Amino acid sequence: MDEVVVTSGLNLQNSVSYGDGFSFTTDEPARLGGDGAGADPYTLVLAALGSCISMTLTLYARRKGWALERVTVRLRQRRVHAKDCAECETKTDGFVHRIERRVAIEGDLTDEQRARLQEIAHKCPVHKTLTSEIVIADLVE
Repeated sequence: MDEVVVTSGLNLQNSVSYGDGFSFTTDEPARLGGDGAGADPYTLVLAALGSCISMTLTLYARRKGWALERVTVRLRQRRVHAKDCAECETKTDGFVHRIERRVAIEGDLTDEQRARLQEIAHKCPVHKTLTSEIVIADLVE
């Protein structure tokens, strides 16, 4: 995976550079003090998850020779009290981040194929990353 470099700019804007000369801008919406010049960080997290789900299903269907035509992933993120989280294994004080998603699959597929694709949607690499322990360490040059 290529390195990502984030450089601060005007107000809350950031320039994100990656790969072979690619870049985009991130920002916060005006209601949160930004200029609305780009996606906010949580939108990027959801976009990464949704993109990974779509790509994983497309590659899986392609490998199986299935007639998958389109994948649409709708996602929402919100913080909920941990005690109100029905899916949480441990009930702690404070909040948990809850991501809700809906995966719509289009194509000439059997019910069994659709069910299998819904199972595979939970196995994309970004989903696995977000649901596993994550360690953020200082980069050593």
